[in-house]
Amino acid sequence: MQPDIFTFLQNNIFLVAVCLVSGMMLLWPLIQKLMAGGKEVSAQEAIQLINRRDALVLDVRDPNEYAAGHIPNARHIPAAEVDKRIKELDKFKQRPVVVSCRSGTRAAAACATLRKNGFQEVFPLKGGILGWQQANLPLEK
Repeated sequence: MQPDIFTFLQNNIFLVAVCLVSGMMLLWPLIQKLMAGGKEVSAQEAIQLINRRDALVLDVRDPNEYAAGHIPNARHIPAAEVDKRIKELDKFKQRPVVVSCRSGTRAAAACATLRKNGFQEVFPLKGGILGWQQANLPLEK
């Protein structure tokens, strides 16, 4: 039976490669979240952090996405610039930081960058702005 499996794999190497690549693509968001570490917060938990602990909301979407609507009082730094503009956030190191993007992927990467630079309490917003809107919470323009 094993020789049949090896023969199949050898004869269908392209099919096997496509399966492996597509499987990795499906797992990538999960892997990225695990690498970033930390707990995602729901929209309700984010509101509690903002109201009770004066959390900073950091929006890492592109400028046009931010202009279309963002969480009230959110600070905007596009994900590609977080590393370069980290000094602007140094004064918030002692506060919780809720990081938002469109759906949550860019926020996880930004959280990893913030943690690497000494931020202790960094939380990606679960579902991003889409999750915020699904919770019927306001956006400002």
